[in-house]
Amino acid sequence: MGSQMKHPINNLKPLFETLYERLNRRSLVHPDPLEFLYRYPQVRDREVVALLASCLAYGNVKQILRSISWVLERLQHPGEFIRSASLKAVRTRLRGFRHRFSTDEELSALLWAAGRVVEKYGSLGECLLRHWRPSQDILSALEGFVQEFYAHGEPSSLLPRPWRGGACKRLHLMLRWMVRKDAVDPGGWKGISPSALLVPLDTHMHRLALAMGFTRRRSANRRTVLEVTQAFRLINPQDPVKYDFALTRLGISPEQAAQCLKGQDRRLCSLLGLDMA
Repeated sequence: MGSQMKHPINNLKPLFETLYERLNRRSLVHPDPLEFLYRYPQVRDREVVALLASCLAYGNVKQILRSISWVLERLQHPGEFIRSASLKAVRTRLRGFRHRFSTDEELSALLWAAGRVVEKYGSLGECLLRHWRPSQDILSALEGFVQEFYAHGEPSSLLPRPWRGGACKRLHLMLRWMVRKDAVDPGGWKGISPSALLVPLDTHMHRLALAMGFTRRRSANRRTVLEVTQAFRLINPQDPVKYDFALTRLGISPEQAAQCLKGQDRRLCSLLGLDMA
């Protein structure tokens, strides 16, 4: 880690566990692109929706939800569609799409490439698993996974390139959704251990990590993600991203979070930006 913890890990774990118990609930998911995954009981569909929802998870949340909904209305059975549709058919189905600076051409390239990956490996999850080595960081597998897509096109604004050293928040969100399984994360991908996952580092999580002394790095990049994840691994080695959803709820509904954490240590809660008065 890049800095000394401001509070002992043993002081933080009970707080995080309370937060998880009280905020890690499906009823609190909206508004979050994760909610679209719950519509798809079949993993072959859910993994495509996870790819789509995570790649579009930038910008205003209302626009994110509108964009994802627009696409899914046109795909119906996403897993089957991407496997069988030609690039021309994908482009026709998605003509007119726009999400901030992402175009229908880029989205078509992404989904058509996903179909070719599924053709090759049987599923997106199996592709990731083939690239993963338990003795290595998940980033190596993620690089191989993304390279499979770029072998078939250039969905540039949608699919981050891990080898460039960025935080890749959207990709790590997809992994959290599809690898973990609890009341919020639906899971579906087998063979990857939750212990290998890295924190999806958004602005709010980065601010919390700085406040708690998990990192001193002011730029949210790959090195920062590794430092912050290492701190969470000291708290929960088997599942370092367990608290991610609950912690991100703090930025969306701080009043609700403060209410559920009454009775907790005031100093520690103040690190999370909660007014416990």
